[in-house]
Amino acid sequence: MSVRFATQEEIINWNDHINANPDGGNILQGKEFIDQKVTSGWVPRYMFVDDRAMVAIEKPVILLGKVWYMPKGPSTTSVNDLATLLNELKPFARKHGVFTIKIEPELSYETDLSSLNLIPTKPVQLNYATVYVDLSPSLDDIMASLHQKGRHAIRRAERDGVTVKAVPATDENCKLMYDLFVETAQGAGFVIRPPEYYKDFYRAYESIGNGQLFFAYFEGKIVAGAFAMVQGNKSMYKDGASIRERTAYGASHLLQWHVMQWAKQNGSLSHDLAGVPPLKDLKDPDHPFSGLARFKTSFNKQATQYVGAFEVPVVRWKAKLWNRLVEKIVRRLYLKRHGQSYY
Repeated sequence: MSVRFATQEEIINWNDHINANPDGGNILQGKEFIDQKVTSGWVPRYMFVDDRAMVAIEKPVILLGKVWYMPKGPSTTSVNDLATLLNELKPFARKHGVFTIKIEPELSYETDLSSLNLIPTKPVQLNYATVYVDLSPSLDDIMASLHQKGRHAIRRAERDGVTVKAVPATDENCKLMYDLFVETAQGAGFVIRPPEYYKDFYRAYESIGNGQLFFAYFEGKIVAGAFAMVQGNKSMYKDGASIRERTAYGASHLLQWHVMQWAKQNGSLSHDLAGVPPLKDLKDPDHPFSGLARFKTSFNKQATQYVGAFEVPVVRWKAKLWNRLVEKIVRRLYLKRHGQSYY
């Protein structure tokens, strides 16, 4: 096998290469998502292992070298396949000054990776456990397949006068969405990025027809918002927010139903609702994401969980030091200084 960086022409057409991977690729390995990370100081590294497209984002770490992070990657289909890819990737990374590679392979959580000598670490992307909705049937059949609670919430919202609109990512609409984020974050206790990050993100996807912002309205007021992406035959519910005062039952359900219709119209066969608690905590009412679990499993009771995240130790002692101590310090300092996630 051979490992090389992608040519400029290949980078321009990067999404096509990702979509051609054996597992169909992942939206978070697409060019728009990776390029967005440049605003946070990351350097994109587009590459191929033979004809397998994979991408990492790179940052230097003082005294240690460079860290590579592969969002939801690398694209792989089995333990043996992943082992083959990493055996080729590690010496290539070391040659370019990398001491560790953080990976998030989409292999079932029951997969045994012990033979690969990886270092378990905290996932970056929350959809290592998630809920998918099959969009390949007709809309009527998709509706019929939803859990009873989801169908009821959608119908109730429609009866009560909730409406949903797809809107452009204008300055005004991006600010309205960000205001919803702020309100949601205050109630849920999670950290959000600066408003410019979201505006640039939404516009990058909107400009190529792969992203759409939605608002749900009740009695003339915006009560919920969502941004969704589609790439190839996959789609993702990337961002969602709502007002804390529950004035319209089912508004977020109806909003998501419109998102799924848009995704299907744009070629998606599988819609990722992007993040629920791990399977063991899925029904735990005390879990911080229990509300998300109830909402998303109302579309599909069956959740999916992957193996999570691992450090691939290119230089083992440095990778261990990074995992045990340095990364925690770096992430804490970055959050304090920049007000957003290191990754």
